[in-house]
Amino acid sequence: MIAVRTGLIAQGLTSAKGQDLKELSLMSSEKTEALSASADAMAASAGAIGQRLGRAAMDEGAHALRAAAAVTQARTPAKAAEAQFSYAMGWWSRAAAQAMTLNGELMKAQAEALAPIHKTATANAKRLRKKS
Repeated sequence: MIAVRTGLIAQGLTSAKGQDLKELSLMSSEKTEALSASADAMAASAGAIGQRLGRAAMDEGAHALRAAAAVTQARTPAKAAEAQFSYAMGWWSRAAAQAMTLNGELMKAQAEALAPIHKTATANAKRLRKKS
């Protein structure tokens, strides 16, 4: 489909006889609108992901402060090591969960960014099939 549309654009730009100014204008405005909608979707996703990661970082800071307090307040070296190990295991679990969540969010963001482009390309294909 890209090759067909590129051919139409090239034909329209190089041959006065082959110009379909209405189609050329429509292709240009549709592409601009689809890319703009895609960029909007990416910006919204990036903002939401950034906010969530910021909250997670603040939460992790609170975990680290509590762990540091537990280590420094431990009555024995064994209790200090236990507090440190407990924090490390909790961190590992939280980090793995964050990675899984981020992966899902990025895949969703990708789908949302591609949706307006796919919608436009599908509509273009239907319209061009009718012209052929």
